[in-house]
Amino acid sequence: MFSGIVAAIGRIVEVAPLEQGVRLTTDAGDWDVSDVALGDSIAHNGVCLTVIAKEGARMQFDVSAESLACTVGLGAPGEVNLEKALRLADRIGGHLVSGHVDGVGEVLKFAPIGESHELVIRAPRALAGYIARKGSIAVDGVSLTVNRIEGTDFSINLIPHTVAVTTLKRLSPGAKVNLEVDLIARHVERMLAWEKESQTGELQA
Repeated sequence: MFSGIVAAIGRIVEVAPLEQGVRLTTDAGDWDVSDVALGDSIAHNGVCLTVIAKEGARMQFDVSAESLACTVGLGAPGEVNLEKALRLADRIGGHLVSGHVDGVGEVLKFAPIGESHELVIRAPRALAGYIARKGSIAVDGVSLTVNRIEGTDFSINLIPHTVAVTTLKRLSPGAKVNLEVDLIARHVERMLAWEKESQTGELQA
């Protein structure tokens, strides 16, 4: 689990093809990864990846073809938002993020408003029902609060600090971003569906 509070901007420096997927080499730069061990989880733009090799600030991760098909930002060298997995004693400054991307959204607008920026994203229709005003959503691994939603389009206000310390500053209309909806919304949906199935006798013995 993660909190959506980005710890560093790293860079994917190498993408080597595998039989099914790719092997990434990520340079963490000045970020302290001395406590990272083989088998640990590091989120890349909101995608939970497992460390398979490590040398200094460079770490390697295998990404399956399935993960590549349902996410963006992992198939080529470039900057990525990085976060270590939470420990039980850590503060959750954002919200609980699983690192399992639900879908890919499209940026419609990224523009300054005073000292902040407005970010407008179009979500896949299947995810729109999970996005609520004042609710939480992870965009490329960054925990954010939804200000407004109309249909499948939702708006977020980015404060200067968030813009400065994440890759979101690089966004422009047409860009694709990884989206993970709030886990609570997923559980509520399942509970309601279970109740409906129980009432209609659709459950299998």
